[in-house]
Formats: sequence, C-alpha cells, structure tokens
Amino acid sequence: MDGRLPPLPPDSDDFSADVTLIPFTRPLPLLRGPIRAAPSDDPSSGPYLLAFKTTDSWAAAYDSCKLQITSQCESGARIGCSISASNKCKPPWWKLLLGLTSQQDLSERAKCEEIEMEACCVAARERCAEFAKQKCVPAFKNARIKESRWDLGVVERKEVFVNKISKEIWPW
Repeated sequence: MDGRLPPLPPDSDDFSADVTLIPFTRPLPLLRGPIRAAPSDDPSSGPYLLAFKTTDSWAAAYDSCKLQITSQCESGARIGCSISASNKCKPPWWKLLLGLTSQQDLSERAKCEEIEMEACCVAARERCAEFAKQKCVPAFKNARIKESRWDLGVVERKEVFVNKISKEIWPW
C-alpha cells in the first residue's frame, strides 16, 4: 500500500463504524522490561537494564528462538536435499543421450529420490537443531530475569542457564 486511504463509498453520507473505523492489529507484548541496574553492573550500560519478567517467559522466548531458527534452517535444507537427491538419482548421461530411459527407470528414480530425500532431511534436522542452539544460547545465557512472584529480585543467570540450557547440551 502506498499510504492512501481507500476511495469513499458511493453513499458518502454513511458514517457507520464499519466505514469509519480502521482496525489495527494488536501490538505484541514486550518480552523484557526495564529494571534498575545493580551497583555491580557496567555503568556504561545506563541506569536501567532489560530483564525477562519470569523464568517461564525467558524459557518461552528461548524455545521460540530455537523453534524459529530450526524451522527456517529446515526449510532451506529441504531445498538443498531436493536438489541433492535429484542429482544422485538421475540416470547416466549416456542413457539420456541415446533415449534409453523407460517408465521403470523413472519409477526407480522416484523411489531413489524419496529414500535420499528422507535420509538427507533427517541429517539436516539434527544439524539445524544444533545450529539453533549455537545461535540462541549466547543471547539467552546472559539474559536477566526478574522474578516478581517470589520477590527474589534478579535471579542468578547461572541458575537459569544450568536449569534450562545445560540440560539440552549436556543431558547427563
């Protein structure tokens, strides 16, 4: 859209709510809010820092980060897997040149592509999950969390990191 309003309806005397109100989508709530910086914090960051309200909101944001990155990675990987499977299963060049391909060759190629595609996608899922962790962990590892339910003040970053992220990386 170029920012112009839609043309007026033929009956321009109609000032009903349907015609005069412009609906807007609701804004997303803020993930983090400001808290006062502690004396031990870096003074160059200012008097306030951003912190998640609860460990649950922190965990939800972390899970959402991983899910979005994994989803985007898997979509790109599917395209690459499709090309790779097609290249691995294509008939030899000389069969194409001599016109010796048959319906049986095409059905075998379809089966081959299906098997190769599945194997490639399984491997890509594992790599994408690891890639998402590598991208999300640094950002969320040092995040501040203000727990208002128990009035604990700012929860220790190490405690949350150990409880959530480290179990995913080192499950023992």
